[in-house]
Amino acid sequence: MTYIALARKYRPQKLDEVVGQEHITKILKNAIVSGRLHHAFLFSGPRGVGKTSTARILAKSLNCKEGSTVNPCQKCSSCLEISENRSMDVIEIDGASNRGIDEIRNLRENVKFAPASSKFKIYIIDEVHMLTTEAFNALLKTLEEPPSFVKFIFATTQAHKVLATISSRCQRFDFRKISILEMIDHLSKISRAENISIEKDVLFTVAKASDGSLRDAESILDQLSHFTKDKINSKDAISVLGIIDNDILFDFTARLIKKDLSGILGLCDEVINQGKDAGIFINSLIEHFRNLMVVKVTKGSKTKLLDLPDEIRKMLFEQSNSFELEEIFRAFNIFIQTQEMQKRFDSVRIPLEISVIKLINPVNSEISLAKKKDELKISVATKTQKTKVIVEDTRDESSSIDIQEIKDNWPKIINDLTKVKMSVASYLEHAQPMEVKNNILNIGLPKDMAFSKEFLEAKDNNKVLEDVIFSVTNAKLRIKFLLSENIQQKKQEFEEIEADLKNALDTFGGRIVS
Repeated sequence: MTYIALARKYRPQKLDEVVGQEHITKILKNAIVSGRLHHAFLFSGPRGVGKTSTARILAKSLNCKEGSTVNPCQKCSSCLEISENRSMDVIEIDGASNRGIDEIRNLRENVKFAPASSKFKIYIIDEVHMLTTEAFNALLKTLEEPPSFVKFIFATTQAHKVLATISSRCQRFDFRKISILEMIDHLSKISRAENISIEKDVLFTVAKASDGSLRDAESILDQLSHFTKDKINSKDAISVLGIIDNDILFDFTARLIKKDLSGILGLCDEVINQGKDAGIFINSLIEHFRNLMVVKVTKGSKTKLLDLPDEIRKMLFEQSNSFELEEIFRAFNIFIQTQEMQKRFDSVRIPLEISVIKLINPVNSEISLAKKKDELKISVATKTQKTKVIVEDTRDESSSIDIQEIKDNWPKIINDLTKVKMSVASYLEHAQPMEVKNNILNIGLPKDMAFSKEFLEAKDNNKVLEDVIFSVTNAKLRIKFLLSENIQQKKQEFEEIEADLKNALDTFGGRIVS
């Protein structure tokens, strides 16, 4: 017996079986019952969500020998012929391969002939946006005043490419992506019917990988069903699909929270050595941190913004409690920068590792030098204490301090900030102390960092910085932030140096060793 793919075998045969499009099927059912059906429909939406299937069901509902019904009998000659795509009165046309004016002229000539054995002659044109402008124009007159026995159903994934003169003559229905939870439920039913032994976690993995396309999800399930005779587990699915395991994303974030740099670098190394695409890994991390942002904002309450099982939603909420919202935003920025960097580097590993290090150590490399300076001062002070008493230098709130002392202590200020509020430290990465006047410290930011300036000027963030500066320098200063051309220039110079380094590596076939 010929094997039938799951996507074909479980294609819906009536409107109630169409998954996830109740907002459309309800209107169509009411129109069929009332007998007030438009002569032309435009079905728009992503691939694999039921546009063509709904068009065929509508054709069966109108031409069923039992009469117009929302539940076609599936037994009469008309229903069977439509299901098998051999009906004389339901003509399916591929808009991609029949897109010229000659094909539409033939359609115009044939439209005038009555249906062979059915009530309606129905034209289903798939990917209608592929028709040429001339073909669309040739269709206009027929579409505007078709014979009473003719219905048009257009399907497209790109409705914006359909001429306004065409779409305005149709009733438009926008199909949506199938939600993960709806897809899991549908795949579970198929698995039970086909005796496919599969873990629940795998169904989530399949649903997520299909990106809202039910047809894709059914095809993936079909593929996995042939992978092993035993129960299909997450490891099998991840191996076949080449996707990033959800556990890896949670593990990555857990190590980030613990600031486990070596552990997180090891995890990235493992992902790359498994042959995973680093770009997909970054995209998965962006999606993961987007989910963290949503649960952070909604405080873990159920929301349609998170199309995820309850157990995953709970895990996200627990992780989100370890982040400030600003830290999540900063992670977004770093991941996006990593995507841009990956376009310029032949190596996928280097941009990924740079982003990880920036996430955990969000301050300038000068900090390490500052730490060494501090260690040296402590060492000298300890030796001196053996011979004499150290008198500490204190400064009251009103005493003055020059800008050079602020600059000398700037790396330590940033380092101490990371321990108090990392988000403030991260937004100061490209900042530079400029001037101290009347106990006001002016800090410059690059001209394109107006958002950072606004964030740092927030009362709580400003206070944190003032307190840290006081703890390091004993100077009580008020802070003022400025957008500076000079800082912007230094930032651009750094980017130019980075570009020069890349060019040198490309020219001489070199690689970064340290």
